[in-house]
Amino acid sequence: MESVEIACCTGPGYASPAEAIKAPKEKVVYTICIYTGTGIQQPDYLATVDVDEESPTFGKVISRLETTTIGDELHHMGWNACSSCHGDDSMSRKYLIVPGVRSSNFYIIDTATDPRNPTLFKTISGEEIKSKVNLSTPHTVHCLGSDIIVSMLGDANGDGPGGFLHLNKDFEIIGRWENDITGMNFGYDFWYQPRHNMMVSSEWASPNTFMPGFDLDDVAENKYGRSIHFWDFKNRKIEQTVDLGAEGLIPLEVRFHHDPDSTHGFVGATLSSNIFHWYKDNSGETIVEKIIDVEPVNVEHFPVPMPGLITDILLSMDDRYLYFSNWLHGDLRQYDISDPSNPKLTGQVWMGGLLGKAPIVEGIEIHGAPQMIQLSLDGARLYVTTSLLSTWDNQFYPDIRDKGGQMFLVHCDVENGGMHLDPGFLVDFGQEPKGPARAHETRYPGGDCSSDIWI
Repeated sequence: MESVEIACCTGPGYASPAEAIKAPKEKVVYTICIYTGTGIQQPDYLATVDVDEESPTFGKVISRLETTTIGDELHHMGWNACSSCHGDDSMSRKYLIVPGVRSSNFYIIDTATDPRNPTLFKTISGEEIKSKVNLSTPHTVHCLGSDIIVSMLGDANGDGPGGFLHLNKDFEIIGRWENDITGMNFGYDFWYQPRHNMMVSSEWASPNTFMPGFDLDDVAENKYGRSIHFWDFKNRKIEQTVDLGAEGLIPLEVRFHHDPDSTHGFVGATLSSNIFHWYKDNSGETIVEKIIDVEPVNVEHFPVPMPGLITDILLSMDDRYLYFSNWLHGDLRQYDISDPSNPKLTGQVWMGGLLGKAPIVEGIEIHGAPQMIQLSLDGARLYVTTSLLSTWDNQFYPDIRDKGGQMFLVHCDVENGGMHLDPGFLVDFGQEPKGPARAHETRYPGGDCSSDIWI
């Protein structure tokens, strides 16, 4: 039975979103853990967490794979292959590509040979990347058939606008992917929809701006982004830039529908705490509209009305539900987006945050708030971690430095909507063998709602 599940996990993807939803339930998840910014001089690592309810180690870290450098700040990661490779027998979802946002080192990790105990396969030096393509600060990793594209947020000196690193299937540097970035002030996330020759990218800020921490004056000085870019995917150039204005400050995570025939997608404007929806109308014109507003809250000793700070969003594989986290307010939300222009709030869970809302798990002190989220392919289980970026963590949630981050499990009602926190599941990274660590992004061996793309 185990060999069947591993074979599924390492296959070249699924034929359709409907097939992905029926995939076997995950047995483990992989979560980035960092010591960068904690004062503990140890390498960051990839933690393997047992999520098999029948296992004696359920909810425990069962292996840890350290990087080779102190201070990488592992952040986001992605698969070498996803469902864009479906039908290509030469490809398999075998390797996690795990870059360091500070070092620009890339760690290629074999998760297939032993899914419970990943091993380091290859390292790409950040210095090599800087010298060859003048890029640094890797963020989003997407496979593209047999190739890999990574958004890079800065040049070798940490200045914007960055660009896109292009790797081949053997993790060799091809060069820069884009042909023209005219109109792009900053980089961050991206998603492509090849049937419509579309790619969308978003903007954070230059690494030299956001790395030291958040300064409200930088927003007033236009050092943070407020635009999203629609690309001619085939020709690798921006064809339209949409300025979201004051309602769309710091647009971060972008998500297309998983349905490859759809042009609908969503972006979370982090500082403005809004969700925008885009699509192409019958004439082919791109429409961008604000569909969700999270109202700021007046909080004593906070310099401005406190925004929710939407730091992560994702869509369920059937494109019915949108989830997002409000990292400052401390809530996690679920919306029914069956009608993408008219979302309906169907679930909300409070977990920590700065509004003084009591954690709903008795006896558990939450350090931080819901931040990175990852949804199972069947839409039923949402894994939630609490760390954003080391300097921002230390600024807004200073206790996380000494007490570490956490992972929670939220159960989602895929039929009627609704969510509830699992009181029996908590991975406390404050109790790690080498000291309190922070947990960031999570990935599933069988693919993710935030990475699989169909061509």
